[in-house]
Amino acid sequence: NPNPEDLKMLKEISKAVKENNADIGFGFDGDGDRVGVIDNNGDEIFSDKIGLLIARNLSTSHQKSKFVVDVKSTGLYVNDVILNKNKCETIYWKTGHSHIKRKVHNEKALAGFEKSGHFFFNQPLGYGYDDCINSAIQVCHLLDNQDKRMSEIIKDLPQTFQSPTMAPFCKDEEKYQVVEGLVDQIEKIKKEKIKIDGQEIKEILTINGIRFSFEDGSWGLIRASSNKPSLVIVTESPTSNERKIKIFHFIDDLLKKTGRVGDYDQKI
Repeated sequence: NPNPEDLKMLKEISKAVKENNADIGFGFDGDGDRVGVIDNNGDEIFSDKIGLLIARNLSTSHQKSKFVVDVKSTGLYVNDVILNKNKCETIYWKTGHSHIKRKVHNEKALAGFEKSGHFFFNQPLGYGYDDCINSAIQVCHLLDNQDKRMSEIIKDLPQTFQSPTMAPFCKDEEKYQVVEGLVDQIEKIKKEKIKIDGQEIKEILTINGIRFSFEDGSWGLIRASSNKPSLVIVTESPTSNERKIKIFHFIDDLLKKTGRVGDYDQKI
């Protein structure tokens, strides 16, 4: 089944964009509820950043709106200049399209964005469900309203260094217990003010696994996959690619010590 999060699929779309001199490339999954985006230069843009660009575009005409994003998503939403200027609120919530869909409905949010490419739009933009065609249309509206190429629009966002979503094997009957143990370890590291790559953990979010953030805005995520025998790992840093990788190595070392985590589907 086509996966808009998979780097191999995105690279194939990138190739087609370059060969056809296209303005943008879209990748849809098999049942039509997820979208991936490639810019005019053939560079992949992770769906959480596409969501932020759409939210920025919508916030101008829908001030004081709420947006829901999953815990795998970029930390840029929190301090975004345009969203804050337009008095919009971002709510981080559990990964999983059913969780995001429900939260968007309950919060009466204008839209919800999941890093896997599930986007949800409430009235007047949609009916609250994830539709890849509607999502692609919102990206086209973004291009039209900004009157810029996608490669120019993405440069308006502060640079961050993001990992892809990585999924190391972990048995279904063990994955939640493994994550609980890691939550305890990381909470202890924060409490004892132990530094990771020279920085203390500033904040911890445990609504869905554990997302831990540092003083410079870098963060890492460990959670159990809801539908596969695996964990889900994501890291991001606004500082450097090296720092992103060091946070991953910190997580990877913790996973290895459990003795219950196997090979990754993809790795940085």
